[in-house]
Amino acid sequence: MQGFSFDTVRQIICAVGSRHQLGATCTSLGMTHVLFVTDPGILEFNLHLDAIQSIQNSGLKVTIYSDVQADPPEAVILAATASAKKSQINGVVGYGGGSSMDVAKLIALLANPAQSQNITEIYGVNNVTGKRLPLIQVPTTAGTGSEVTAVAIVTTGETTKMGVVSPILLADAAILDAELTIGLPSHVTAATGIDAMVHAIESFTSAIKKNPYSDMLAREGLRLLDQNLQTAIHDKKNLIARENMLLGAMMAGQAFANSPVAAVHALAYPLGGHFHIPHGLSNSLVLIEVMRFNLLHATDLYAELFKTLEPNGAGNNTELAMKLIARLERHIIDSGLPRKLNEIKFQDHRGESQFIQKEHLPALAADAMKQTRLLMNNPRPLLEADALAIYQAAYS
Repeated sequence: MQGFSFDTVRQIICAVGSRHQLGATCTSLGMTHVLFVTDPGILEFNLHLDAIQSIQNSGLKVTIYSDVQADPPEAVILAATASAKKSQINGVVGYGGGSSMDVAKLIALLANPAQSQNITEIYGVNNVTGKRLPLIQVPTTAGTGSEVTAVAIVTTGETTKMGVVSPILLADAAILDAELTIGLPSHVTAATGIDAMVHAIESFTSAIKKNPYSDMLAREGLRLLDQNLQTAIHDKKNLIARENMLLGAMMAGQAFANSPVAAVHALAYPLGGHFHIPHGLSNSLVLIEVMRFNLLHATDLYAELFKTLEPNGAGNNTELAMKLIARLERHIIDSGLPRKLNEIKFQDHRGESQFIQKEHLPALAADAMKQTRLLMNNPRPLLEADALAIYQAAYS
């Protein structure tokens, strides 16, 4: 067996109603003034009230930062960090989806008074030095796994993204409370759920850092997601399904944090950068075609994953691998998500709505090739011509 290391958060609290433990958890980490990082939607639907009350009931001061945007631009990170420094906070809570938790990671790092690095110095893998402030992550969607990953994604240009990757970004605690996901629209539950499945699949087939511990988490995470996604979409108040989705997404997050994702994400990022498509949906749109591209190089691994979902599944490994792809495609169909790129509308630079056109695809392929951090993990080498062919197959 190849040697490996495995990093994850120090504490995981998974229980219905566990948001009420947030104040006590903050206190245990020595926080006295908490920066609560979230987005406007959380405030609009009052999903933060119990958490804020818990912090205040513990005698702690709390400042809310709620200007987080999807695919957070670098300017948001810098503004949030400046706000945190001005408020003299000494601990951070990320509360929301992946964007809020990513912003929280970077604030916890950059707002530390002892931190001398600026944001441009920390892009890439293991470029972070020093320490961060105490950090707690509370996901309100079951998808990104950001609560247990050492990655934060930042939009650095009009269409480009950069990652900060360092174990220093791993939180001190993750709190999973299924009640926080009850109000999610069905399409959000669907897209984030497929996103989590992608994490499990890509971790299990990762070319470089695949290891037994991440494999175990990827298999169990995918099983939980597969068994509960449709129930969570169509029975919004089913807390058992929603808790299983949170747990499955977290397991998949732990897996890919140590055995990284690959071409699905590499091809999804340009879709978010160019057309502002939500990350989970971007993954869903290219997942099936990337799996078909990888099939010859990942047959046995895909078959093993299918047998995790269907222990009595019959067929040789090629047949089982194809059944896995078909099963994922059925999930996308049953989830009601758009299946093809030509179904997706976006706003152009004039603010006018239009559909993605075939003429856009070469630029997407060129941008995908810049994601070398991800492409190196793919089980099959992928060239720009391959990326273009995948986008074309995913188009219509």
